[in-house]
Amino acid sequence: MTVNRLGLVVHGGRPEAVDAAAAVRAWCAELGVPCADIDVWHEGGRHNAHDEVEAAGDPDLIVTLGGDGTFLRGARLAAENDALVLGVDLGRVGFLTEVSAAAMRSALDAVREGRFDIDSRLLLALRASRLLEIPSGMEALMEYGRGPLLPPPRVRTDCRVDEDWGVPLDVTALNDVVLEKLARDRQVSVGVYVSGRLLASYSADALLVATPTGSTAYSFAAGGPVVSPRAEALVFTPVAPHMTFDRSVVTAPDEPVGLRILERSGQAAVSIDGQLRGVLGPGDWIGVYASPRRLRAVRLGPMDFYGRLRERMNLTDAPAAVADGSAAPLWSVTTPPPGDIAHLALLTAPEGPPRAP
Repeated sequence: MTVNRLGLVVHGGRPEAVDAAAAVRAWCAELGVPCADIDVWHEGGRHNAHDEVEAAGDPDLIVTLGGDGTFLRGARLAAENDALVLGVDLGRVGFLTEVSAAAMRSALDAVREGRFDIDSRLLLALRASRLLEIPSGMEALMEYGRGPLLPPPRVRTDCRVDEDWGVPLDVTALNDVVLEKLARDRQVSVGVYVSGRLLASYSADALLVATPTGSTAYSFAAGGPVVSPRAEALVFTPVAPHMTFDRSVVTAPDEPVGLRILERSGQAAVSIDGQLRGVLGPGDWIGVYASPRRLRAVRLGPMDFYGRLRERMNLTDAPAAVADGSAAPLWSVTTPPPGDIAHLALLTAPEGPPRAP
């Protein structure tokens, strides 16, 4: 791949990220690759993704230096520009990032030489009954040392606004879209629809729709299932619902999830990948569905999602199981797999694990 222009998204609060950014700029200078910082905190405000990537010269590779939060910022920008994104892990959890700072330069060389795969991730899109707005004074309440809020989403110009189907918003979510209560003493009441059919009316602290990638984020904390990032699905999860049915629902990617705020409910905040983007009131609704866009993340080796899950979540073995002996490999690691399982994504293949598609 020819890297014509590189964009940098840096967690400026981490000295190691600042040092890594200097190393990336040096790599670009050696190879004559234009490099631009994409810093949403500059110029006294934040901008939408289109304006940010345009100001950076429309990079075809975006490198994020930080943790998963920094990667989410870069993913939003990459999806807007159909660019590749490479995450360098300098955070605490690292579910989304691909390489360590020590391996960063070799990773950049691999991308330039085409020695990588593309990890295609499902994204969420959004329609709403009206434009999202942030009430006056809300930004001051949300200020906690991390800079100003993102602006409310704009209307997508490539989609039709329809009285029945709502306003298509320029939204890209890699993790989740969340509708949550504003008042601490009052839950939000919401009718939840799947494929246009009412599933149930919930009274809850929040209701969220996650991608498989986001299943290990807020949805997981709320008791939702862990879903392989290679799966094609949406995950609806209620948070602290005041009802007997408190399970997550996993839908097909072509089955949209609608959330309508009931008439006597309080207001609800709409957050996209953890960022407040607007507030809605009774009678308003949002529709969450799989986006036609995909995130194109750089994958340099096998996707050992379950190994990372075990490590990051500190999964431990049951004491009784440990007493019964350590687990041996399920399938042989010394011989090629037989024909009936040769098509499977096994991480134990003797000639090197297959890469994720």
